[in-house]
Amino acid sequence: MRILVVFESMFGATEQIARAVGKGLSAEVVDVDDAPADLTGVDLLVVGGPTHVHGMSRAATRQSAAQQVDHPTRSQTGVREWLDSLGTVPAGLPVAAFDTRLDKTRVLTGAASLGIAKRLRRLGCRAAAPAESFFVGTTPVDAGPNPGELDRAEAWGAALGAAARRTVS
Repeated sequence: MRILVVFESMFGATEQIARAVGKGLSAEVVDVDDAPADLTGVDLLVVGGPTHVHGMSRAATRQSAAQQVDHPTRSQTGVREWLDSLGTVPAGLPVAAFDTRLDKTRVLTGAASLGIAKRLRRLGCRAAAPAESFFVGTTPVDAGPNPGELDRAEAWGAALGAAARRTVS
């Protein structure tokens, strides 16, 4: 079973979460900059990114994020652009979406995972799990995941993988 986790990360927190999810799934984890355009042979796709201005990042929000730190950001492109660039996606491909965001009510922060899940549905994919959010700190701006979030991400990945494997077997 080929499981692929694709992530976009500005400061590294989303990458850390993606790698924890991938560890739980025993999956291949790739930055969106290196993500394949052809998903043939993928049995489960998990896509995640940071929440910017209530949703998925855009070129302008990534540029703004880059100006907040004195080091290069991780991803140069975004999940939005990668999803828009995909050609044919295997019909009914099981997918899951996650995001990183502030630990506040979704009404205040938004959630990139909802937009990711919506775009995946439009591509003909089927949700293997509800969209999930993982929480990050902001002081400093690149503080990383909140305590316990890496463990929660790994457990979410393990549960997702177990459910996917039961469906395939």
